[in-house]
Amino acid sequence: MEENKKLGFAALAAIVVSAMIGGGIFSLPQNMSQSASVGAVIIAWVITGIGIYFLANTFRILSDACPDATTGIYAYARIGFGKFAGFQMAWAYWLCNIFGNVAYAVLLMDALNYFFPGVFTGGNNLWSIIGGSAVIWLMNWAVLRGVKQAAFLNIAGTICKLVPIFLFILVMLFCFHWDHFTLDFWGENTPKLGGIMTQVKSTMLVTLWAFIGIEGAVVISGRAKSQRDVGMATVLGFLGCLAIYVLLSLLPFGRMSQAELANLSNPSTAPILAGIVGRWGGWIMNLGVIIALMTSWLAFTIMIAQIPYAAAKDGTFPKVFARENSHESPSVALWVTSAVMQLTMIFVYFENDAWNTMLSVTSVMILPPYFACTAFLWKLCAEKKYPAGLPVKPGFAFFCGVAGTFYTLWMIYAAGVQYLLMAFVFLALGIPFYIRARREAQGEVFSPKEKCAAWIIAAIAVLAVILFATGVVKL
Repeated sequence: MEENKKLGFAALAAIVVSAMIGGGIFSLPQNMSQSASVGAVIIAWVITGIGIYFLANTFRILSDACPDATTGIYAYARIGFGKFAGFQMAWAYWLCNIFGNVAYAVLLMDALNYFFPGVFTGGNNLWSIIGGSAVIWLMNWAVLRGVKQAAFLNIAGTICKLVPIFLFILVMLFCFHWDHFTLDFWGENTPKLGGIMTQVKSTMLVTLWAFIGIEGAVVISGRAKSQRDVGMATVLGFLGCLAIYVLLSLLPFGRMSQAELANLSNPSTAPILAGIVGRWGGWIMNLGVIIALMTSWLAFTIMIAQIPYAAAKDGTFPKVFARENSHESPSVALWVTSAVMQLTMIFVYFENDAWNTMLSVTSVMILPPYFACTAFLWKLCAEKKYPAGLPVKPGFAFFCGVAGTFYTLWMIYAAGVQYLLMAFVFLALGIPFYIRARREAQGEVFSPKEKCAAWIIAAIAVLAVILFATGVVKL
């Protein structure tokens, strides 16, 4: 790729921040308080902050330790655990981003309903499906024009969407009351919340959702000018977003009770600000949601096609996904991705709680790829294959890998059995595509261990379908 078409630090950092700070951030006050007291919310962010810190460091360390693994999540899984594992992580990540973008479509249409009452009710009525579909193909067109041009648009959009967020934080700081903040701190006066650990677990998928996208610079590192920029953009993006998330989640407790926050309509920052400064506050926050969703959607569209494109070039995705257009964009991967998103949008029409369903499914599907990355770093250090002379010493790298692995395992546990079973169903659906890709590449389809893993995934998926169909397990 020509040097002038590669991405510098600013573009990489903007992709990381823009991917993480999507429209969901404007709903954090309600999402976090829905089943948790302020004390539990603090604990949740501490756990998530520590876990994501090690995850961010895992990506930073691996970008230095494996500079040739320029597709991040897919490459780390393939190098560490074989082609089938690489495919499964690529498949999971691809589906995760598809579901995530559809969730953005739901929230975007719901935000537009603020300006056009009754037209986009719920974000999943007929007009919402039409509007969301139009944006899917608009984003497809923008990225087909070239990744460099799309990244420039993303930088401008990222700056614009931070303005209403900082305004909200500033206003909440001026209106903050410590006595109100500490009232019923642990939720003891609200029995329906349950114990502290129950409250903390209830917020875990929301906090994880907030950080999906932290791997953005790693995923497109093959288009970066410097691998050092990749690691720096990841860590700085994480620290900045964590500070914003904590402030957005906690400051409203200094003005409203847990019950009041839990009953707000989303995006909950809009009614909070409108209640303080007037109706124009709601307008600003909903406009912020629209800008945030569009830029985050663009960032994920840039990222989303890179994984199947790279896997196809490596012979683990059908080879048609490796085709590029004249702008060096992975055109077939983009077209197929947009088509699958379109089909998912149709499903959303029949879903009553579309936003929360897509949020939960997206959060669960990102966990296997995150687990594979942290486990790969752990394995790299344990097998004494960690390169010498890197800024991060092997001991700390090993610790980051182990800590990140345990965090992802905790998240899998916190997600609940129903979403874990759903993840196996989606993983099993990818197996026929892998078999086709390996036959196209005229390579070995499965090693003995991989064949065993494939059968286990398929068996659990069949069991999951039976449990869902009979009502034993419910979503």
